[in-house]
Amino acid sequence: MLPLAPGSTLGILGGGQLGRMLALAAARLGFDVVVLERKADSPAGRTAVQLIVADYDDEVALAELAGLTGLVTYEFENVPAASVAWLAARGVEVAPGSRALAVAQDRFEEKTFLNAHGAPTVAFAPADTPEEAADAVARIGAPALMKTRREGYDGKGQRWVEHAHDAAAAFAALGGVPVIVEAAASFVRELSVIAARGRDGSTAIYPLGENHHEQGILRRTLAPARATPALADQAERIATRVLAGLDYVGVIGIELFEMADGRLLVNEIAPRVHNSGHWTQDGCEVDQFEQHIRAVAGWPLGPTHAIAQVEMVNLLGDEADAWAKYAAEPETRLHLYGKRGTRPGRKMGHINRVKPLG
Repeated sequence: MLPLAPGSTLGILGGGQLGRMLALAAARLGFDVVVLERKADSPAGRTAVQLIVADYDDEVALAELAGLTGLVTYEFENVPAASVAWLAARGVEVAPGSRALAVAQDRFEEKTFLNAHGAPTVAFAPADTPEEAADAVARIGAPALMKTRREGYDGKGQRWVEHAHDAAAAFAALGGVPVIVEAAASFVRELSVIAARGRDGSTAIYPLGENHHEQGILRRTLAPARATPALADQAERIATRVLAGLDYVGVIGIELFEMADGRLLVNEIAPRVHNSGHWTQDGCEVDQFEQHIRAVAGWPLGPTHAIAQVEMVNLLGDEADAWAKYAAEPETRLHLYGKRGTRPGRKMGHINRVKPLG
């Protein structure tokens, strides 16, 4: 089956903006795309040749998907692991594989995996009860960040704990579900590396991006980030270890903290294309979306060097209504997601402001 020939059909689990941009990249390479998504009207669903509307664990829908394609990928890491196993048991290749999902879906498992594979993180501890949460904060030291072990994104599912005696209240506010308590990181800046691994084990790693967040949401990425060769080499080693440890196929986003002493700590990984990699659409010959399709389809990986300096800015809520202004700026490339309706903080699109390297 692999490499997947042009004209073949590729399945995508998830109908959001990342699925949309994956589908567009797949179309450029000659593939048809079928999307399985819960909503009848979705950004990716409107770009696919076929849309299956159902829950991700609906076995009738999964069987329909399996009947249309032997290769499936996903746009977000909260796809039910059981669905991936169901497809795999019926001969459907799912990439990235179930190991990556299992690690990324549980923050404690994620950090345990990272440390075991030579990717350093802040100190952390799991907690399943209010008492365990208080003990974890006391041992790690306050202030500490408490996060639900599963789900949560863009700043959701987490609370800062300023004192150990506040831990029980934070645990309750997070729903009384299992959590992970993380030590505060006194970092100088937030970085990320976008990396890919092919089916033959080859890797392709993009230059570092420097990220700026507001209220837990990525606001902008500057890339390539200013970085010494030693820092870039450190990021590449981390990415290579993570990819190999997961036996990964596809593109992964790895969020990093740069510490004052020059060390890099891994904040988290995302087994998919990543918001901080959107700059590659206009800053590289092969962007992260095409790279992901190449990898899962068994094609050779493309070049990752930068051909421009890019400032990527997320357009949140009604900021996307200023599309005409952005379209008139000669240095700006506009990417809108086709979402229906706006609300504060919702990612409606992004712009890439492009400048020559130098």
